[in-house]
Amino acid sequence: MQSNLVIFPNAGAAKKSTQIEEGTITNYDRAEEQFIELLAMEDLDRLDVKPAIASEFEQALSRAICAAYKNDRSDEQAHRFLQRILYRINRLKLFWYDDLRHYSNERSLYLYSCRDQIEAAWQQWELAQIDVAALQQLDVKHALIERASTDLDPLLSDNSRYIREEMIESGYRHLLAIGSFDGLVEGSRLCYVLGGAANEMQCTLVRVLLEEYGNGRLSRKHSTFFAQMLAEFGMNTQPEAYFDLVPWEVLACANHNFLTTDRKRYFLRYCGALTYFEVAGPAAYKNYLAAAQRLGLSEAAMGYWELHIREDERHGRWMLDDVALPLAEQYPNDAWELLLGYDQEKLMGDRAASAVVRSIREAKHSP
Repeated sequence: MQSNLVIFPNAGAAKKSTQIEEGTITNYDRAEEQFIELLAMEDLDRLDVKPAIASEFEQALSRAICAAYKNDRSDEQAHRFLQRILYRINRLKLFWYDDLRHYSNERSLYLYSCRDQIEAAWQQWELAQIDVAALQQLDVKHALIERASTDLDPLLSDNSRYIREEMIESGYRHLLAIGSFDGLVEGSRLCYVLGGAANEMQCTLVRVLLEEYGNGRLSRKHSTFFAQMLAEFGMNTQPEAYFDLVPWEVLACANHNFLTTDRKRYFLRYCGALTYFEVAGPAAYKNYLAAAQRLGLSEAAMGYWELHIREDERHGRWMLDDVALPLAEQYPNDAWELLLGYDQEKLMGDRAASAVVRSIREAKHSP
């Protein structure tokens, strides 16, 4: 069987960057290469095999955490390095139908330690951008309904207008390349929250997953429609093929999703986040569809957006009425966490959207 795994391009192929701190130059590309080398070891937890590489990587990791999350001015390259490392760890939770030896270290204590170091500092940094105390004082059900009503049909932002009215075809392809990072494995992390006691909320989540997966038919699976859009332009249809194009802000959304689905204590946060994602999705997809139509592209080059506009409008109603609001009633003391998840997803999603448009604009002006 042909592997579906696209080996990550050498980190050195990306734009070289350095972080200068206290006279020490930390090359994040080199540190990422070192991590890849460690990840490929047969038994990573036997670090006595390559102690020098591990030590140098750990120093870079510590400096990056300080540069990204503990200084007044965050370093963009440090953010990128940390989110790429975190994603390389998190992706081991999914199965890629590739060489089984790639999963030898999936339960490595060393990887857990690296992940926890990054997550602890990163999550504190993310939470500092939300007024948690204010959320705890709100009428959660009313606030959810009000937010969903606003986000279902938002005013057009500058980024949305650019996509609708100015983005050229090469920009559309760039958008697809970045979007393929999530679009080709869409919905995969949702499976982590489906096990356990049966109730109406659980069944609604299952229905959402089943529709994302085409009710078990590959031809109807949402990722198949995304692959068709890529194929229409002769682009690579394998997952992670365009990993080096993905802004750290987009990686952060994926890594946050891994965190909230992996830890059941964050179940309410995840359901709040998924509610926003499904409610707000159609508005974003309408922008992409409008761009494709303006550019005169084929049906195959925009089919994914049309499918999502139809289905996510339904999913948004399901998530609000049949998951988020019932959860708010069942967990009255913790219901504010639904709002935290909702607001974080919106904040991080807006940040990622801005980064994508910025990347498209920069690519347009590159030689």
